[in-house]
Amino acid sequence: MRWKKLGHIFDPEPYGFFGDYSAFAQSPQALVFDDFVRIYFSTREPDTDGTFKSHVRYVDMTPAFEVIRVSHEAVIPLGKLGTFDEHGIFPFHVTRTKGGLYGYTSGWSRRESVSVETGIGLAVSRDDGLTFERLGDGPVLSASVDEPFLVGDPFVVTRERQYMYYIYGTTWKEGPDGVAERTYKIALATSTDGQSFTRHGRVVPDAIPDESQALPTVFEADGRYHMVFCFRDTFGFRTDPTRGYRLGYAYSDDLVDWTRDDAALGFERSDTGWDADMECYPHVFEMKGRHYLLYNGNAFGRDGFGAAVLEDV
Repeated sequence: MRWKKLGHIFDPEPYGFFGDYSAFAQSPQALVFDDFVRIYFSTREPDTDGTFKSHVRYVDMTPAFEVIRVSHEAVIPLGKLGTFDEHGIFPFHVTRTKGGLYGYTSGWSRRESVSVETGIGLAVSRDDGLTFERLGDGPVLSASVDEPFLVGDPFVVTRERQYMYYIYGTTWKEGPDGVAERTYKIALATSTDGQSFTRHGRVVPDAIPDESQALPTVFEADGRYHMVFCFRDTFGFRTDPTRGYRLGYAYSDDLVDWTRDDAALGFERSDTGWDADMECYPHVFEMKGRHYLLYNGNAFGRDGFGAAVLEDV
């Protein structure tokens, strides 16, 4: 593939979502309209104990990625006390289906022995994606016997049925600094109604030892399906750029069996600047006949997100 980077297109800092603390616009995901694109992202709200909560907002942009408007209210409230999405929603994937405009959430809640647990929820919008309402307080996909924790990062492709690509945790391990870190992998589940899913297991093999895979996004081009995702080492990824998030790639002819080939993606970190140390949380969408890639850079999206356009497959 050949991608052309369009640069850093959205910086959250000027919009002051939480007073003085206004950084982070994580996991940008697009919903395309006739004359603009709405890009959902997650912000971070400082909590009283020094941790954070994630809220979903959006920015509307022209096809040239010029800002039209930015939402200052969350499109969906956090979950009730004790629910799977009590402390945040990140990421948030919106897709058009026969049932309407569905928003698949990756909700998370804090734990005592480890930092977080996640599940996948479903919400519906009746106002063209300005706000969303949960179908219920529980998740549509969560931990199971074979996928014991950290089910999240949903991305849905609709063909004759719904193909959901998501991640699930395989281990929590204590690192050299005594902090427990998680490892997770990409898997597939399918559905005929977008609400009840059957799991089919892992779809992307590892490229490095102790690899964590995250945020799959899938698109079709030139008669083949393409998956872009991010991956990192389990330990040291927060401080060592060589172990941090970078983009991976796989291809498929049937949405079920995938072949990994990271080198074929043709997308590298910049030499300097906002995406020189990290590239993560990708999302590919089609607008006016062209495919665009949204992604976060250094520090997991602290400085917002950028874009690239696909020039050749």
